[in-house]
Amino acid sequence: MVYRVYVEKKAGLAHEAASLRDELTTFLGIKGLENVRLFNRYDAENIEKEVFDGCIATVFSEPQLDNVSFDLPTDARAVFAVEYLPGQFDQRADSAAQCIQLITQGERPTIASAKVYLLYGDLADSDIKRIIHHVINPVEARQASLELPETLAQQHPNP
Repeated sequence: MVYRVYVEKKAGLAHEAASLRDELTTFLGIKGLENVRLFNRYDAENIEKEVFDGCIATVFSEPQLDNVSFDLPTDARAVFAVEYLPGQFDQRADSAAQCIQLITQGERPTIASAKVYLLYGDLADSDIKRIIHHVINPVEARQASLELPETLAQQHPNP
């Protein structure tokens, strides 16, 4: 079973989101953009539910700095997620898997991470496309599905 959690910096500490908003409004000239919210999304598999729940406040987030949720807000104008391409090293996911393995003294779970962007404001569809194009570096990342996968196992076609 795959478990999912979203982690967002608390208000006043979301410097990355504020910096991105400023960059998009000044560099890309998207004046209708009012706010950007960033969530780190973690998917975990090959882990017991109790272990996953215990790791939320110790591995996936810092309770003093982060807000944790299991669903995304529904009030955004646009939502998209970005994940590393298959084969690219995901340090965030690997570090979380290593920490959980140290805590449990057992097998390393499978962890996948993505960054979820919520855009607010009076944005045209063309503005949203420009923002997505600006945020995603196609050499190392791609737009990720927002759906919870059935498994994190990677399927590779035979050459």
